[in-house]
Amino acid sequence: MTRKKVVVGMSGGIDSSVAAMLLVEQGYDVIGATLKIWEEGEYLDGEWHDRSCCKIGLARYAADRLNIPYFVWDAHKEFKNWVVDEFCNEYMRGRTPNPCVRCNEKIKFALLIEKAIGIGADYIATGHYARITCNKENNKFYLRRGADTEKDQSYFLYRLTQNQLSRIIFPLGEYTKPEVLDIAGSLDLPLDEIRESQEVCFVTQDGYQEFLSNKVPASVSPGKFVTPSGNIVGEHKGIAFYTVGQRRGLGVSAGERLYVININAPKNEIVLGKEEEVYTRGLIASDIHTISGEPMREAVRLLARIRYRHEASKAAITPIGEGRQRVIFDEPQWAITPGQSIVYYDGDMVIGGGIIESPIH
Repeated sequence: MTRKKVVVGMSGGIDSSVAAMLLVEQGYDVIGATLKIWEEGEYLDGEWHDRSCCKIGLARYAADRLNIPYFVWDAHKEFKNWVVDEFCNEYMRGRTPNPCVRCNEKIKFALLIEKAIGIGADYIATGHYARITCNKENNKFYLRRGADTEKDQSYFLYRLTQNQLSRIIFPLGEYTKPEVLDIAGSLDLPLDEIRESQEVCFVTQDGYQEFLSNKVPASVSPGKFVTPSGNIVGEHKGIAFYTVGQRRGLGVSAGERLYVININAPKNEIVLGKEEEVYTRGLIASDIHTISGEPMREAVRLLARIRYRHEASKAAITPIGEGRQRVIFDEPQWAITPGQSIVYYDGDMVIGGGIIESPIH
């Protein structure tokens, strides 16, 4: 019987290495691969302290330990076009993007599947903490939260398609992080050298503001802090340094605590307000995607998350035309941030989501 061939996206981290190990033990024909997403000089072979989420030296080491073939596929042009350029453009618009969502959609899954099919593989696999189930009666695939609720990464995966889900395996979906660490011990990985991946993998240790100051100087041009009524209360360092809900580092003297409640990029202004003004009951979302592939035509009540570490909250979602939705929460939410993703759940099942355009005040 021919073994099913699986390409495992290996980042050099513990999770993807253990995912590959589990698939080897389950009898799959496993191939390791890393998508190289940056130019030479950023992700160097053997550099185990790289900030990036893809460490080629460690990935190759793990593949050697497992005695599986290993490839490095260049993807830096696609990564720049789909992820880095959008990251810069969003900050120029005064928004706070989540590059991991776009990277998963366009690079880690779409491109990896394309490469895997090119070498005759049946599936791809990654070390994400999420689960996929299939209804055999209608052959529909469902994306579900990982068993480890603390590590669950389904939020970042809501843009996967039915075709992609049919070709993806998440070996860690039923495991907890402590269980994965126990398994990793048998791989003899240098665990002390491996750090958790950073949220923005392609920026330097100087931070994303330094990155943007080089790529998009206008995003770090000084401007005015203003109140909702338009009164000037200070000067900011550049819109890239701020996000909705921020209080620290404003450098504004006032009789009460002030928070960022809006970023007006065309005017290069940061709007400051009181704590209660950071809370809003709703938002407008666009660029909607559903796991089923079928549009949400009717109003529906679901749980919704407005950021990765946000506790899912009850909300009413209503289509309003032109690919947009109005979302009204049962309770006011803190710091609804344009550019971030809102993701909808029915229990532990991901329904879909979209990009937050604006809060509804």
